[in-house]
Amino acid sequence: MNRRKSLQLIGGSAVGIAGLVFADWKWQIIDNLTHEGFFSLKEEQTIRAIADTIIPEGLPPILPAADAKPIGALSTGTHDYINKVIAQCYEPADQEVIKKELQKLISSDFLKLDRQSREKRLMTLAESEVGSEKEFFKVMKSETITGFTTVKEVMVNYRNYQVAPGFYNGCAEVTQKA
Repeated sequence: MNRRKSLQLIGGSAVGIAGLVFADWKWQIIDNLTHEGFFSLKEEQTIRAIADTIIPEGLPPILPAADAKPIGALSTGTHDYINKVIAQCYEPADQEVIKKELQKLISSDFLKLDRQSREKRLMTLAESEVGSEKEFFKVMKSETITGFTTVKEVMVNYRNYQVAPGFYNGCAEVTQKA
């Protein structure tokens, strides 16, 4: 292989990688501009971070199977549940309080914090003297727990839930007594 061909391959590879980085950056901008929903993209990311902080991904103490995978609020889609429940089931006044508290968290760079710092920040909300902050934490914690514990994966694999616990055996033999 000659030097010119090698330099062309290296240059082409560098341009391709730079193009991928640019494409990813472009999609992030497009997502921010075209995001639809009750919450803004930053608010949804904050809800996602809160749910991940309250129920982080990990293995439970009692495994349902030897090949069980780590489970957490994000892997079960709990953050999507929280988004929908607040948008569709809460009163407008409660929704505004939640949005204001989310904006406070966003302005304090909550998304850039590590897990332990996020936990401390959430605990300050839980112990706050301000009613709206305390209520916000209470709502987020209860909805995260409800969303996580009622998802099919948790109910079936970890709580042995059965939709119809009674079984019907239609081919059972019947003995006649006369």
